[in-house]
Formats: sequence, C-alpha cells, structure tokens
Amino acid sequence: MPTVTERPSPTTAAGVRDAGPQRWSPVELLPAVLVALLGGRLLLPGHGLWFDELFTAEVSRLPLGDIVTAIATGEGTTSYLAGVPPSYNAPYYLVTHLWTSVPGLGGDTSLRVLSLLATAGGLALITRALTRLADRATGVLAGLVLAASPLLLEHSVEARSYGLAVLATGGAVLGLVRWLQEPPRGLLLFGLAGAGMGLAHWYAVTVLAAFVTAAVVLRRRRALPVVLTGALGALPAVGFVALAVLNGTGARNAEHLTDSDGEFVVRAAEAWAGGSNPLLYLAVGLAVVGAVRSTGARVVGTCWLLVPLALLLVAELVRPVYHPRYLLAGLLGLGVLAAAGAMSLPRPARAPVGALLLACALLASAPLADRGPRERADDLVAVLAGVHEPGQPVVAADQRSATGLDHYVRDLAPRLRPDVVLPPDDAPPGADRVWVVRRLIDGEPEPTDDDEILRTAGLQMVEQHDFPASRTHLVLQLWTR
Repeated sequence: MPTVTERPSPTTAAGVRDAGPQRWSPVELLPAVLVALLGGRLLLPGHGLWFDELFTAEVSRLPLGDIVTAIATGEGTTSYLAGVPPSYNAPYYLVTHLWTSVPGLGGDTSLRVLSLLATAGGLALITRALTRLADRATGVLAGLVLAASPLLLEHSVEARSYGLAVLATGGAVLGLVRWLQEPPRGLLLFGLAGAGMGLAHWYAVTVLAAFVTAAVVLRRRRALPVVLTGALGALPAVGFVALAVLNGTGARNAEHLTDSDGEFVVRAAEAWAGGSNPLLYLAVGLAVVGAVRSTGARVVGTCWLLVPLALLLVAELVRPVYHPRYLLAGLLGLGVLAAAGAMSLPRPARAPVGALLLACALLASAPLADRGPRERADDLVAVLAGVHEPGQPVVAADQRSATGLDHYVRDLAPRLRPDVVLPPDDAPPGADRVWVVRRLIDGEPEPTDDDEILRTAGLQMVEQHDFPASRTHLVLQLWTR
C-alpha cells in the first residue's frame, strides 16, 4: 500500500500559506491537555478564594435581574461593597451566573474550573490556527509553550475573566486564519470571537486591533471586510466602557494600574516569563528570529505582540495602564512568535531548541505548584467556628474582611450568621466579648472606627490569630472587658 505524505501547502508572497494542514490531528490537543494537567495540579491544594474571586462568587449567586440592575446603575450588590459594583467586566458575571446555575456547578471550585476549561479551549483554537497558518510542528509547539507559560498558567485557574479572554482570542485568530486562506470563511467567527475578546476584558481589544492590522498588511485593500468586522466586534466592549463612564465606575480599578517609568515593554516581557531570565532571553531571541525568518506566522505573530504594546505605550502617555494580568491576551503573541522562531531555524536545530523553549517555560512555572493561598478567609472562619460562642458579635472591620467572612460563613459555618456584623455597621459597644476580623497592611491593621468604639466601651484586644497569605493578611482578634 503506498504511503501518503502530507506536504506543506505553498506559501504566498505575503507569507501566508494558502491552506495549511487541513486534516485535524489529535496531537493538536496536546496544549489543551497540558494546561489542563498543570492547572489541575494548581487546583489540588484547594486554597480558598481571594478577594477578586470572592467578588465573582458573591455576584454570580445573585438573581440575574439583580446583577443586570447593578451593572446598569453602577451600584454595589451588598452593603459592604457599595462602592464596588459589577460594572467592570460585567459580561463575565453574566456568564458565571449561568455557569453556576447548572446543577452541581455552584461551588467555588467550579468557577476556577470554568476558567481552566476556557483556557484549554482557547489554546486548542490557537494551536489549530497556527497549524493552518504555518505547520503542525509550529502550532503544537506554540500551544505547548503558552500552556506552560507562568503568566497564563497562573491566571488560568482563577475565578476571573482571563480564561474566557484566551478562549475568545483563540477563536478570533482561527477566524482570521480561515479568512486569510479561504475568504469569506472565518469572517463570522472572527467577528463573534472578537466581540467576546473585548467583553471578557477590554484590554483584549488591542489584540483584536492587532489581528485587523495583520489582515491589512497581508491583504491590503482586500482586508476591508476584516477591518469592518473588527470595528463591529469592538463595539460591545466600547459600549460597556461607555456605560462604566456614565455610571461613574469607569476608573474604579485605576489604583491597580502603575506607571512603568518607560519600562513598559521590559516589564511586560518579564511578566510573561514569570521572572525567569532563561525563558525571557530565549523567548525574546526566538521571537526576533520568528519575526524575521518564519513563514506563515510571521506577520500575524509580530502584529499580535507589537500592536497591543504600541497602543498601550501611547495610552501610557495619558495615564498609567500597566498591569501584568491585563496584558495576558497580547503577550500570547510572544509565545507564538518564539515558537515560530524555533521552527524557522535550520532543521537539525528545530527539535532541540523547541524542547529547550518548552523546558524553560515549564521550569519557570514550577514554583506555582508550591504557592500558598492568596487569602485564608476559609481557614479563619473554620477557626472562628471552633472558638465562637452564640451571642458573641463577629465584626468585619473592612471591605475585604467582610467579603471573605460573609462568603465562608454562608458556606462553612451558617450557625455564625446571627452574630455577624458587616460594614457599614460598627462593633456593638455593649457586648463583653467581640470577635473582630480585619486585614493587615504593611503589618498594621487597616484603620477603622471599630477600635475607638471598642476601647471607649472598655474592651481591649487580648487574643489574635494570624492568617498570612500572599495577597491578604487577615487576623482574627478577640476583644474583652
């Protein structure tokens, strides 16, 4: 029986294959499997949710009408989150509400699993797109490198919208590649996924702009359908940004953004590499090679990496915009371009250099497996349930403490509910024993008026349980007369 050999499709003058390998192969699922395995390992310790994830969980459990009303009006969903409405990344909360409405998916872990599944799906789409655009080796290597990269892996298991952003980005690049090779196929997928990118996280609109730029570079005037589709795809995200401005929540997360002091690109690359210099230097070096020598993926990968960085550099002239996780969708381009560079080296060097790139990514991500919890409100409530006696007030002194206390009392110790005091209510001065939950900032309790109320009532702090974590250091204090 004659052997059939799959030959790579010819490359056009613009550097795009007319049609890459058309037959899907199970090997293209390796990146999705890898990120699922690595992400599953990160989920195994079962650490409790931290503040951002707790906010997701608290909003998702509300009736759909209440979520929509809070989004539209810019109002908080509880008394202690009055200044934190779900307008920011609003579509994500609608998705998680539907997800947790499915029987059996209402727990905390299911929210993280949603992100992991979305990330795995996104990597599968990216792998398929690059397989068509270049070849199977480039597509699979790019997917594996992305699956092992520290920045993506860290946020693939958080109950936040970054997994959905990766999924939408994968759909958009696959739609673009289909259009480049077989227009008008892929245009609808490009538009729908492009809209999903901005709805998952509005920074991802810069990547949508990168894909449109790649289409213009490759097809010139014939790229008009992609330009128009990209513009339409950006409108939903623009609409939600406008809504946030109108209801006064547009700058709510601005305090998390920092000025890069002219080091935006360097900081972004370091964030993608998780602080690992070997991965950073190798990836950047191979990305330069990919931008110069690779076929098929050269233009798309270069635009994917450089256009978002350029747009955000311009934005930084007006105000700070840097935050590592906000750049995730754009920094996927670095892994793509590095893989393309490895596969454009002389044939004998491709496999060892590709293996070295993947090994460096895995080594850079290895410390994540041993990371501790970001917040330990679950541990605090477990200890509180063992020492608390009925009738003793349990006071949340600040917003973050209130979110964790409220959530885990509901899930782990509902018998405490009658004694829980949440902001804006203050500590009751008439009790003889009061438990206070608060967070420490630089080793000092976050200032609240509860201290003065309790001291004036003749109480003093006699016992403290510490719950340090990487994001929030919580303490449980006992005040008595």
